[in-house]
Amino acid sequence: MTLTGSGSAYDPPAGPAPHRPAAPSPAREHGPPRRLDRRVALVTGASSGIGAATARRFAMDGWQLLLSGRDRNRLEQTASGTSAVVLPADLAAPDGPRLLARSALHTTGRVDVLVAGAGIGWAGPFAAMPHTDIDRVLALDLNATLHLVREVLPSMIAAGHGRVVLLGSIAGCVGAREEAVYSAAKAALAAFSEALRQELRGTGVGVTLVVAGPVDTAFFARRGRPYDRSHRMISPGCVAGAVWEAVREERDLVYIPAWLALPDRLRTLAPKVFRRLLNRFG
Repeated sequence: MTLTGSGSAYDPPAGPAPHRPAAPSPAREHGPPRRLDRRVALVTGASSGIGAATARRFAMDGWQLLLSGRDRNRLEQTASGTSAVVLPADLAAPDGPRLLARSALHTTGRVDVLVAGAGIGWAGPFAAMPHTDIDRVLALDLNATLHLVREVLPSMIAAGHGRVVLLGSIAGCVGAREEAVYSAAKAALAAFSEALRQELRGTGVGVTLVVAGPVDTAFFARRGRPYDRSHRMISPGCVAGAVWEAVREERDLVYIPAWLALPDRLRTLAPKVFRRLLNRFG
């Protein structure tokens, strides 16, 4: 029963995590925002895993990147070889999302795409889950994401364009046993994405929900229990490529792999069959 960083790459550094405000790299800390011709993507959870892979994929197409996570050293590794700006932040801190958004907009003057990839998970029976861990999972996976979107969204609406990308999970669609709170947080993100999409109709700002299956990152090693289900894991690069295509094609919903749309639909169309399969395969 362990609280762990997810494949979305919210990677804690060694030792206690400092609660410090988001801040740009020193060279970018002062002066007016940089006026860029290139599109700007803010990627959270960019220390490793899906976030790092997504940042590299956007860099390949020449985007200006703003990379956020708690571990500056890992962020700088992700940024290596690119013009990315590193913005360390603790999104679980009360002012974390606001300070990160302020730093991002101060650095570049705008955010064209927000990829909200930071998250953690917890494995074990819900009845044994400490109350503090319930709060921590919900605080980062749900609350921090909503607050960050709230901080960045007005600038996108004012510009008349932009896209919010939320990293969901198949656990949020079907529910995964011994991942009840993580499943609840991801389900809430799915509902939030649909509601927000309706509100933003006609503004030029879109919302993409990425529903991924198990991803081959350090998530399972960190939680102290190996991945033991029958579904094959996918690579972070595969998810990053799908995120990139979704932004390029302005897609609202993406399943990775695509067949994961089937159990989600089966849950609605044939709930009894769905639950029998879920009881068998988890």
